Amino acid sequence: MIHSLRAAVAAVALLLGGPPLAAAAQPSPAGAAKSQDGQRDFDWEIGEWTTRLSRLQHPLTGSNTWVEYEGVTVVRPVLDGSANLVELKVKGPAGRIEGLSLRLYDPDARQWSLNFAAGGVLTRPVYGQFKDGRGVFYGQDTLGGRAILVRFIISDVTANSARFEQAFSDDGGLTWEVNWIAIDTRR
Repeated sequence: MIHSLRAAVAAVALLLGGPPLAAAAQPSPAGAAKSQDGQRDFDWEIGEWTTRLSRLQHPLTGSNTWVEYEGVTVVRPVLDGSANLVELKVKGPAGRIEGLSLRLYDPDARQWSLNFAAGGVLTRPVYGQFKDGRGVFYGQDTLGGRAILVRFIISDVTANSARFEQAFSDDGGLTWEVNWIAIDTRR
């Protein structure tokens, strides 16, 4: 898996010098068939966005201290639409967050994996799909040495805005604590 991810990241790096966003965002003639299976689920997001981010400073500790950030998100299609690359750059009183997300579509499973990296660390992916305009993705990770579940939801999607919410659970999914809320508006 890590070898495949490294190869995909290398391929993405080579493709970044490709066509402008507007040209790259156009579906190929075969795109109509692909759109029905989920491969084009993120096409709405291609472009530049203003991001307002709220982050729970210490998740799963009982703390309710949130920090605010603002900045830019840029989303580029790669690998003929079967993947996209998201660059996040936000800053606020608590500092800066610069992250990269590589989203990969698996046509056999008809689902996406979302792979996020920040600060030189690649987090474990979350997996899921869009249904009725809402993307729901789940995964497993660790926090402070304990196993947790991760849920990532993309909702309220319009042509010019979207909401992204991450939550953690340390009780097997019985309860969830939201720790990341981003509202993107198209630039």
